Amino acid sequence: MSCANANCLIKKNIDNLINPSFVDNKKSLRCKKGQQFIIEGAPVNGLFFILKGTVKVFRTGINGREQIVRFAKEGEIIGHRGFGTEEYYSIGAIALQDTILCYFSKADLQEALLKNPKFAYDMMLFYANELNRSESKVKSISQMTVRERVIDTLLYINRKFGDLRGFLNLPLSRKEYADYAGTTEEQVIRVFSLLKKEGLIIGKGKKIGITNLQALKNEISEHNYYLDS
Repeated sequence: MSCANANCLIKKNIDNLINPSFVDNKKSLRCKKGQQFIIEGAPVNGLFFILKGTVKVFRTGINGREQIVRFAKEGEIIGHRGFGTEEYYSIGAIALQDTILCYFSKADLQEALLKNPKFAYDMMLFYANELNRSESKVKSISQMTVRERVIDTLLYINRKFGDLRGFLNLPLSRKEYADYAGTTEEQVIRVFSLLKKEGLIIGKGKKIGITNLQALKNEISEHNYYLDS
């Protein structure tokens, strides 16, 4: 399957690579919805690029509680935090829908980075942006109320995945909203109920639709909601 992801870090650099032969060594993996393809704590053996589909990236917190780090889509990299000096993946990853992944071995990528300065530079910028987003999220969440964290999650999903026929284009369970927002399922249900009564969102099963986007943005504007894309 040919890559149509214009934002893929490797595809953007393909014309600049001194020896792009390592791209021929990539493997395509197909994951069914709900299939886990990175096990937290497993040895790092390479990086995954999403060719098609959506992925949930998570790590285990206190008392075994799942904390969702982010949701990833086409063109994004999974497993990069363990790529440098760590020997084990610090996160797990599960396909939220049928997903196709491009897998590059750690050895092939390390060799390509050593031989291609432009590729290495772009990878460095990628890590710097990831660190900035991660730090911004930690800072914002520590200062947010539960309601603000739930609203921030709704806006994050809206920014990243958009709208489909009036509903966010990533159906999630209430638990998944809670695991990303750092709260409980009960609190998410309570906040959603209030937001519905206030006419800010609508719900249909797992689907959530935002009916007043600007009002939600205004409510958490002081926390710079737009930093995490």
